[in-house]
Amino acid sequence: MIDLRKKKDFTAEVFTSSMNDIMFFLMLFFIIISTLLNPSMIKVSLPNSRSSQTIQKKEINLTMTKEKLYYVNNTQVTFESLESQLKTELTHSPDAFIMLRFDNTLPIQDLVNVLSLGNRLNSKMIIATAKPR
Repeated sequence: MIDLRKKKDFTAEVFTSSMNDIMFFLMLFFIIISTLLNPSMIKVSLPNSRSSQTIQKKEINLTMTKEKLYYVNNTQVTFESLESQLKTELTHSPDAFIMLRFDNTLPIQDLVNVLSLGNRLNSKMIIATAKPR
C-alpha cells in the first residue's frame, strides 16, 4: 500500500548569504554618520600630551586655526565678536565648559588672549590635546 499523504516534516531554512552584505552596508552607514556627527570638523593640529581625560559634560567648541580664524561650534567669528558669541552660548547652557582647540603652531599669546577672555566670562576652559604617536 502506498502512502499518499504529504509528509508533515517541515524544515525551516534561513538563507544567510546576503547577511554579509547587509552587515557591511550597516557598518559603512554608521561610519559615515559618525564622521558627520563629529562636532569638530575643522582641521587643527593639536598639541601633544602624555595623559588624557575624557569629559562627558556639555561643551562649547572654540577652535583657532593656524590662519588665526576663530570658530565657535563650527561657526566662524571674528576675535572682536568672540566674547559676545561665547556669552550667548554660555547663557543657553550655563554649566557648559569651553573646549579650546588651538593649532600647535600658534604663538602662546593667542592662547593667553582667549584664556583672559574666558576669565572675564567666568567660564571653565579646557585645552584639547592629542596623544603623541
